[in-house]
Amino acid sequence: MMGKLQEKVAVVTGGTTGIGFATAKRFVDEGAYVFITGRRQKELDEAVKAIGSNVVGVRGDVSKLQDLDNLYETVRAKGKIDVLVANAGIGEFAPLASLTEEHFDKLFDLNVKGTLFTVQKALPLMNDGGSIILVGSVASVKGTPAFGTYGATKAAVRNLVRSWTVELKDRRIRSNVLSPGPIRTPLVDLQPPEAIARNPSHHTDGTHRRAGRSRQGSGIPGLGRFPALSRASNYSSMAAEVKFEQRKGRRGPASQPFRARPSSKV
Repeated sequence: MMGKLQEKVAVVTGGTTGIGFATAKRFVDEGAYVFITGRRQKELDEAVKAIGSNVVGVRGDVSKLQDLDNLYETVRAKGKIDVLVANAGIGEFAPLASLTEEHFDKLFDLNVKGTLFTVQKALPLMNDGGSIILVGSVASVKGTPAFGTYGATKAAVRNLVRSWTVELKDRRIRSNVLSPGPIRTPLVDLQPPEAIARNPSHHTDGTHRRAGRSRQGSGIPGLGRFPALSRASNYSSMAAEVKFEQRKGRRGPASQPFRARPSSKV
C-alpha cells in the first residue's frame, strides 16, 4: 500500500532526536524521502541508521546561514521540497532576575533567527502548493516560571506563520505551527535538576502535577503529517494545540495524544 507522502521530498531540521526524529521516521514510513539536520555528526549518523532508508543526514546549525546554504545545496541534488518542518530549537530555564544576555541570544538565534532563515532559504526550492510546518509550544501563550524567554521565541514563531500565510498565498504554500504541551525529549534531560524540579510540567520520572504533564515526543508526528498532506490545502495559519488524555486500564504508555485543537488565530 502506498503511503500518503509517497514520492514527496521533506526536510526536517533538528531531526536527530525527539519530535524531529519521530517526525522524520513517520514521514519515511509514509513514503517520503527525508533530509534531516543535526549539529553533532555522531547523533546524525545514529538517527539515519535508525530511520533506515530514504533519509539523508546533513550536519549543520540552523542559526548559521552558511550551514543552511550547505543544507539546501544537498537537497537541490534531489529536487524540489514538498514539506519543510522547521523543528530545530532549544529551551532553557532562566529566572527573570538572573537570566543573561548569552541565554537570550542563544534562544533567539536558534528558535527565531534559525527558523526564519530555514524557511527563507528553502523558498527557491519549495514546490508551489507545498507545506511549511513550524514546531511551536503552548509556552507561547501560557506563562511558565523561568521559561519566559523560551515562550517569547515561540510567540515569535506563531507570528511568523501569520505573516507567511499572507505572503505565500499566491504560491499556495501553506504555513502552520504545531504547539505541543510539555514533551519528554532529550532536551529536557539536559536542564539542571533544580530547574526541572521547579517547573511543574517536567519530572524526571515522567509523572505530572496538576499544572502540567510531560509526554513522549512520538505522539506528535501523526498530527504533523496532516498539514504535510496535499489534501490539507484549505488549512493554513493553523495553530494545532496538542492535548493529552489519561487512558485508564491499559498497559503501556500512560497517555496517548487524543485531540489537536486547530485555531484560525495563530
